[in-house]
Amino acid sequence: MTKIRRIQPWRRFAEAVQAVILIGLPFLKIKGESALRFDIPTLRLHFFGTSIWMEEFFIVLGAVMFLTFLIVFITLMFGRIWCGWLCPQTVLIDFTRFVDKMKSKGLLYKAGALSLTLLISILIAANLIWYFVPPYEFIPQVMEDSPGNVTRGFWIVLSGIIFLNFLLLRHRFCATVCPYAKLQGVMFDNKTLVISFDPRRKEECMKCMACVRTCPVGIDIREGLSSACINCAECVDACAEMMEQKQKKSLIGYFFGLPGGTGRLLRHNALITGSAAGAFLIFLLFLSFSRVTIDMTILPNYASPPRITGGKTAVNSYILSVKNTGKSDTELSIKAGSTDEAVKVLPDKILLKAGEYKKVTVYVFVKNFGSKSLTKLIDISIESRETNKIMVTRKASFIIPEA
Repeated sequence: MTKIRRIQPWRRFAEAVQAVILIGLPFLKIKGESALRFDIPTLRLHFFGTSIWMEEFFIVLGAVMFLTFLIVFITLMFGRIWCGWLCPQTVLIDFTRFVDKMKSKGLLYKAGALSLTLLISILIAANLIWYFVPPYEFIPQVMEDSPGNVTRGFWIVLSGIIFLNFLLLRHRFCATVCPYAKLQGVMFDNKTLVISFDPRRKEECMKCMACVRTCPVGIDIREGLSSACINCAECVDACAEMMEQKQKKSLIGYFFGLPGGTGRLLRHNALITGSAAGAFLIFLLFLSFSRVTIDMTILPNYASPPRITGGKTAVNSYILSVKNTGKSDTELSIKAGSTDEAVKVLPDKILLKAGEYKKVTVYVFVKNFGSKSLTKLIDISIESRETNKIMVTRKASFIIPEA
């Protein structure tokens, strides 16, 4: 058995760190943008200095697959470690323990507790909105009473849902509503980390009921594992405090599997899910590092049909749709190439601002075309002029009209 005593101070510390991160993250700016925010008007995800556009959301899909297998692996190995230590629902309920005392208190206490709960609900709802509307815009709009009808409506609805959750559901949410809590039951095996009562020492139990009284979901851990258990480890500390009087270890603790069980910690299902998570992490890193911030598509310019000028010079016009998904302005050179003719492009450079999408009309001149073919393929490229050069090349059909 892994002996862990006085776990709650560590849990409170982890919860406080998580609260600071979740509340403070929307205020953090990297390269002039929020560290983590989905911008609805532009359909861009700002992620720690990188902007992911909607057409690049295959990267997000790779991240979702990685997180899915990672969650399965962590659940298989460490059980409900998320529920007891990191779940925002658990953190919020632990920070509003005063709500649980309202039934035994007077009217003045209840009024104060309800008012404080409503205020906390409003602030939490605002914090959720900050991951879509930056607080640097949201707060001034609220001060001027002009956040917009959609934003105001979401704020009111979210505040109401969170407030009702604080009052009515609390830890019952984990046992009745949360889908992840239900799924965990089918992910566990006989070596998953659980909080359990050690039946080998049941004769040492003083039947003080401290573990039952302290349990936020009201289960008796001595009766075995329960799907309602959120692994908060309150019962571990409660039993440790009582058994300390007898100078003995807690009867309840963290176990890999049931106390006294056998089997390997690294088993086949853990290796498979862990390997899958690792493979998707490598795939995600490949997608992230191979993405380019410049993209281009080419279409014929039907308003300017192919023609021959100056004897043996063929001219074709194209429309280049160019997008800069980077965080800085860039100057691009436009080039065209063919295997056996002299090629010239006008214009041969453009300036593209950060986040700009631009359509550019270009003219490609081919001199001394020696091929008898009326249609041939040429390469049209755009290349950045910065130190870390980015080149994008696309094929285009070049038509040589009859003289």
